[in-house]
Amino acid sequence: MLTDREVLSTINMLRNEHLDVRTVTLGISLFDCASHDFDVFSYKVRAKIAKYAARLVETCNEVGARYGIPVVNKRISISPMGVVGAGFNADQMVRACQMLDEAAKEAGVDFLGGFGALVEKGMTPGDRALIESLPEALATTDRICSSINVASSKAGINMDAVALMGRQILNVAEATRDRDGIGCAKLVVFANIPQDVPFMAGAYLGIGEPDVVINVGVSGPGVVKKAIDRARETRGSLTLGDVAEVIKSTAYKVTRVGELIGGEVADRLGLPFGVADLSLAPTPAVGDSVGEIFQSCGLSSIGAPGSTAVLAMLNDAVKKGGVFASSHVGGLSGAFIPVSEDSSIEAAANTGALTLEKLEAMTSVCSVGLDMIAIPGDTPAATISGLIADEMAIGMINTKTTAVRVIPVPGKGVGATAVFGGLLGQAEIRPVRPGDASGFISLGGRIPAPIHSLKN
Repeated sequence: MLTDREVLSTINMLRNEHLDVRTVTLGISLFDCASHDFDVFSYKVRAKIAKYAARLVETCNEVGARYGIPVVNKRISISPMGVVGAGFNADQMVRACQMLDEAAKEAGVDFLGGFGALVEKGMTPGDRALIESLPEALATTDRICSSINVASSKAGINMDAVALMGRQILNVAEATRDRDGIGCAKLVVFANIPQDVPFMAGAYLGIGEPDVVINVGVSGPGVVKKAIDRARETRGSLTLGDVAEVIKSTAYKVTRVGELIGGEVADRLGLPFGVADLSLAPTPAVGDSVGEIFQSCGLSSIGAPGSTAVLAMLNDAVKKGGVFASSHVGGLSGAFIPVSEDSSIEAAANTGALTLEKLEAMTSVCSVGLDMIAIPGDTPAATISGLIADEMAIGMINTKTTAVRVIPVPGKGVGATAVFGGLLGQAEIRPVRPGDASGFISLGGRIPAPIHSLKN
């Protein structure tokens, strides 16, 4: 239970420090909707989404108003479409994506995730059809997000899928050329993707999940920064151990807020509550930045020497506080470092303090990976595949989730600005280190899983 002092500090977080429930995500299994007849499949999917999502937005708003805690985004995640639509061709996958987009709009949700595939060990015809459909599917829809898992610590890295995704990322960017390649902001390539992520673009409902479930994502990077600043003002000086304790206790209170909201939404809808994902997901708003936490920890900016160590401490303390607050912490639960979505990270990148190489090093200890990074539109597909392969290797060897969401901006080069709007923000286009990876990528096959995968 929270003490009176903790209740008051939580109220202050809500009023002044950008604490919110970033997303309530309704997970819906579509396996019982599978059919070789596309029209039958479409009817079943739309009926099931309408049945369970009809009151989602209304209920989130009611619960948020009751507690004075805003629920910023209401979202849906579904079973991986590459599995559900295993018999569909690429054209039918496009139609399925458009149908899901219409269903999401009718439900009033912000995004629907799960138009994706799990191909870490190989691709079925359905998986390949979905990946082939991505340029048209993401260009002709507004609210659909796609995640493709190409690696795991158990299976290794599917380099054929990595090569294909390098090409398809360029194709998706070209298909949305008129919007600075924004389709790629809705497409992410994963290693070790969790089955219960409520955050986009990686959200999907895993095969072992319930038929319908409520997952919640809570975010409060501004809260963590202010807590560290207050502790320094109050105590005069802090050790790094003290900072870790401040982060941990703050994460505890934030997670309790998320579980409170998620549990009540689930109860009102008559659905099971799944997990609370405590991920420090920033927005472009000043005061809602993960990057600013690094300054509170004594660095000139994120990207300075010591940044990887600070991020490791931050990620670990967030997880420890969250686990103590809830028996059902899941998803990613840690710190995100998306460049375009965080004003402080974007500023550090603009000054050269934060490079692509430093970002890659930091992904070894963060919750996701290379996230929301704009790169030149003429970047070769093999170079993008090389970036993906490097990031997948970090995830595979360290038995952690890693991901790549890069945006090649058609017609623009280094130093130009890509504008995505809303939570996606804007980004100055970053240089990519020169060098040719085409010979390596063309080898194909699978990079074997590490020896520590043999744990049974």
